[in-house]
Amino acid sequence: MSSHKTVTAGFLPLTDCMLLVAAKEKGFAHKYSVDLQLAKETSWASIRDHMAVGHYEVAHMLAPMPIAFNAGLAPFSVPVIAPMALGLGGNAITVSNKLRQEMMPYLSFSGLSALEAGDALKEVVSKRKSDKAQKLVFGVVHPFSGHNLELRYWLSSCGVNPVDDVEILIIPPPLMPDALATGKIDGYCVGEPWNSVSVESGDGCIITTKSEIWHSSPEKVLGVQTSWAEQKPDVLNSLIRAIHEASRWCSDSSNHLELSKILARSEYIGVSSELILRGLSGNLKLDDQRSMVIDDFLIPYERAATFPWQSHALWFYSQMVRWGLIEHTHQNIEIAQSSYRPDLFRTALLDTDAAIPAANMKVEGALKVPTSVGSTGRLMLGPDGFFDDRVFDPDKLQDYLENFKS
Repeated sequence: MSSHKTVTAGFLPLTDCMLLVAAKEKGFAHKYSVDLQLAKETSWASIRDHMAVGHYEVAHMLAPMPIAFNAGLAPFSVPVIAPMALGLGGNAITVSNKLRQEMMPYLSFSGLSALEAGDALKEVVSKRKSDKAQKLVFGVVHPFSGHNLELRYWLSSCGVNPVDDVEILIIPPPLMPDALATGKIDGYCVGEPWNSVSVESGDGCIITTKSEIWHSSPEKVLGVQTSWAEQKPDVLNSLIRAIHEASRWCSDSSNHLELSKILARSEYIGVSSELILRGLSGNLKLDDQRSMVIDDFLIPYERAATFPWQSHALWFYSQMVRWGLIEHTHQNIEIAQSSYRPDLFRTALLDTDAAIPAANMKVEGALKVPTSVGSTGRLMLGPDGFFDDRVFDPDKLQDYLENFKS
């Protein structure tokens, strides 16, 4: 195989690295003459740094990270685009047994309702304030992560100020369970299988999921060095095709057992296949007594799960503005929108049977039921609602931001 088609991709040991792993292990990359080399990292800061010095052409990347890179918010980075998403959902919020006990008087723990869990947490925060007790501490994986922005969105929508009422720390995903077990944090938002690790060890309880906070919500993207994408468009097209085929393979439940065993290997995630299978199937064990099936917990292919919607980028931008992580300017709006490249996704898959949305943006949170939309093939989107029933229209970005001030 010619060396110019070797592509090195950085990734973190998370269940949603599966599209890259399947592309390599199941031969989809080889089919398109791509020699895909995967390099495991332990933190998103390491992904950023290796991309910056040119070790990786592409990476498994947090959805808001390309925006941060291109807006100059990361001190050590390079221009990066997202020509493809790597699925929807896959995160959960896990709390310690101690915090769970504090929440018990206000929550029956019968399900995973984001609203009920948030209301209970609000009561705990209020009681701690009145008792002059220590603030709750939550872990997220990176400042520019869906975890941080969605945790803040959830807390604030439930009446908890994420700046004043709690403390939020940055912790690499694989360290989350130990941080919870040793009492360094009271809860965390992270991708699977690290929620299930805490549940299995008896140290934590899953109280809600990303898919409960925002159905069909974006999580990771394929981060690509902009200069490499411009220099090697044919290789990028081949890579997108390979990953897209891998996403379809990953979505077939008959492949989940095999996939979980591949991901369990030490070079990938390095935890038991049984724990990984929980996230793949959506059949989550919530604590030592309860399990629950969440149909849309992690979606690798359906609902245009690999399409890089620019409305997703602008929603992340809106929350970055809201929490003071980025200045709100016309230039930064353009940077956020252009960080996601649906045009490159279409170019790569144009002559395939992929169902590709006709639009680059959509109103987020508008679909309450599965809905057929305009595309190159038959495509169903949604439901994509937010738990608090807000709707994000990217054409009304300023109005959306103003609503948070009231």
